[in-house]
Amino acid sequence: MMKKLMKMMSVGMVLMGLVACDGQKWSEQQVDSFMLVTQKGGPSLGYSPQSGVKILTVDGYAFKDLNRNDSLDAYEDWRLSAQERAADLVSQLSIEEIAGLMLYSGHQAVPADSLIAEQKKFLNDDHLRAVLITTVASPETAAKWNNNMQAFVEGLDHGIPANTSSDPRHEANGTAEFNAGAGGQISLWPTSLGLAATFDPQLVLRFGEIASEEYRALGIATALSPQVDIATDPRWFRFDGTFGEDPQLATDMARAYCDGFQTTPETKGWGVKSVNAMVKHWYGYGAQEGGRDSHFASGKYAVYPGNNLAMHKRSFVEGAFKLEGGTEKASAVMPIYSILWNQDPSGENVGGSYSKWLIQQQLREEAGFEGVACTDWHITYDMKVLDSPIGGKPWGVEPLSVAERHYKILQAGVDQFGGNNEIGPVLEAYRMWSEAQGEASARERFELSARRLLLNVFRVGLFENPYLDPEETKAFVGKPEFMQEGYEAQLKSIVMLKNHDNQVLPVKDRRKVYVPKRHFPAIPGLWGGISEEKTVEPIDLALVKKYFDVVEQPEEADFAICLIQEPSTGVGYSLDDVKKGGNGYVPFSLQYDDYTARDARAVSIAGGDPMEKSTNRSFRGKTVKAYNRDDMVMVQNTKQAMGEKPVVVIIETGRPIVLSEIEPSADAILISFKVQHQALLDIISGKAEPSALLPMQMPADMKTVEEQQEDVPHDMRCYQDADGHTYDFAFGLNWQGPIRDARVEKYGR
Repeated sequence: MMKKLMKMMSVGMVLMGLVACDGQKWSEQQVDSFMLVTQKGGPSLGYSPQSGVKILTVDGYAFKDLNRNDSLDAYEDWRLSAQERAADLVSQLSIEEIAGLMLYSGHQAVPADSLIAEQKKFLNDDHLRAVLITTVASPETAAKWNNNMQAFVEGLDHGIPANTSSDPRHEANGTAEFNAGAGGQISLWPTSLGLAATFDPQLVLRFGEIASEEYRALGIATALSPQVDIATDPRWFRFDGTFGEDPQLATDMARAYCDGFQTTPETKGWGVKSVNAMVKHWYGYGAQEGGRDSHFASGKYAVYPGNNLAMHKRSFVEGAFKLEGGTEKASAVMPIYSILWNQDPSGENVGGSYSKWLIQQQLREEAGFEGVACTDWHITYDMKVLDSPIGGKPWGVEPLSVAERHYKILQAGVDQFGGNNEIGPVLEAYRMWSEAQGEASARERFELSARRLLLNVFRVGLFENPYLDPEETKAFVGKPEFMQEGYEAQLKSIVMLKNHDNQVLPVKDRRKVYVPKRHFPAIPGLWGGISEEKTVEPIDLALVKKYFDVVEQPEEADFAICLIQEPSTGVGYSLDDVKKGGNGYVPFSLQYDDYTARDARAVSIAGGDPMEKSTNRSFRGKTVKAYNRDDMVMVQNTKQAMGEKPVVVIIETGRPIVLSEIEPSADAILISFKVQHQALLDIISGKAEPSALLPMQMPADMKTVEEQQEDVPHDMRCYQDADGHTYDFAFGLNWQGPIRDARVEKYGR
């Protein structure tokens, strides 16, 4: 193989010499496993010597002969617009190839640089080109895996490159959404809710610029983000993936995020540094009935008792679809899992991607969105269990077959099927369309989606060069400058809620600190199974010792630091309740002590569901226990042991909390949106001053939580602490007291 490669390179060099006098403007060299072509006045090209692709010279410029026909097709001509190229390529594709473009892979880990058999199958046999990656062993491994994948698909069909994507992977806690997180090295930033707490769209714009560069260095050209749902129900556990509950703040953050990811500064528009933003979830996801999430069958409904669905569009139509950079709109949209109960004027109640009213009328016609619409993951598969996210989410279309679900999604106006690696159901949907409306109509519908899908690949330069230099990737991803900016953003995301008499923090001297351990009981996991009971140090004591002297007993300490997490009470559905004769629906609680839902609605909002045994999903009168109740006990016991000496409480959270059980025992309270503990210690020690504001309300009690309306923001009575401060939206303290600056002026209520 090496001799063959050297021979090919030698021939290429001879050809270069022969045509140089004719004004050839390009030259090439080997980088890692691919050939890199550089040229004056044109883009750099990358191709694999093993793929069969050759370089064509036209007017002195280099072009890739992707379909290996020894002539320059319009789709291979980088001088043409992305729209022209996509239209030409679509006209050449078979229905099988188009159907493959409509697939979006399930989650793919990258532990090594070679493709596994399953990946080769869906890339070759199913013609799939949209790949979602999760963990990577390292940036260098990711780059090599990317090159191997791109070389593989370059030799197939029309040489269409893979469009690799990722869920958010920059969060400091190392996890994102419902996957295993990033792995490897990358700059670390707050969660989306933490970014919102900065109240600074320019910071979010800068995050997008850095994150997009790191994504492209990993081979990622599409971000399955941002999540711009306006989080109007405080119980919803996907609250932390949003920019909070305020429509204006969420709108401004959505715009900044998409501009940062998509706009290449050099071109002031699309370019080789751009990353497609798939904004989600169109629309109204923040209003989940009872706070239950539609990843679970028990939470399939979004409800609008305040008649406030229209407000939930704002972050899309005024934010993600109205960008200030040159790309104009987010390039892709992911519709909501949920059924928007009784919102479709036709009376149909189906999940978002199945709804022609939501996609064709609301998204395409009224919002004027012509980009890619991709379903959320696994919505065409059958449901398995009510209390787990494992399995399908075919809400409202359970009686249909898998192929019929694909057909209905295409009828609604969606282009791509998230989490589906198999071409069969898409081809069956094509057959159904052909039988119902004729093959010409079916071909036209498939070509429409194919043009949208390919446009997002052409605009970011993947057809020219999808390859990476692993050494450059290794040096670039997570480089010190990016790490520093991410860390500074973490500092700016920490909210100080309480600082009794403005005297507890900062602790500037090297004082003695007591850090009590946290007790974790055995807790059911999101994906099934039970965690082990354990007692752990909540913070790395070696890190704490860089700031303070750690002591083992509270009586020895000058102050204490208690780090706890938000109350955890499950998913809102209990099989134990079903076994006892109940309907299975139980409350969420935002408090640590046992909670009985005496003020919950007596009947469900959404009404009867023929697919469920019970038509009433109310949980009124039922009791739920927080798995981490011991967090509250630990804080209270620590305060009792410390007496008059101050207790600093850090709460790691991703949604609102009832603080009446914690605040009386805390002399200072910091809210962490899952940042590095070093950032928290920098605030406590005074190396940095807190500047963040609450991107949500903190409720006074669970009564106000039950009485609020799922679809309405800012409708709770807020907690007031012993210092007279009310923990409302846009509240936060610095060393002087409550922050009253331009951000509060703009976004405060």
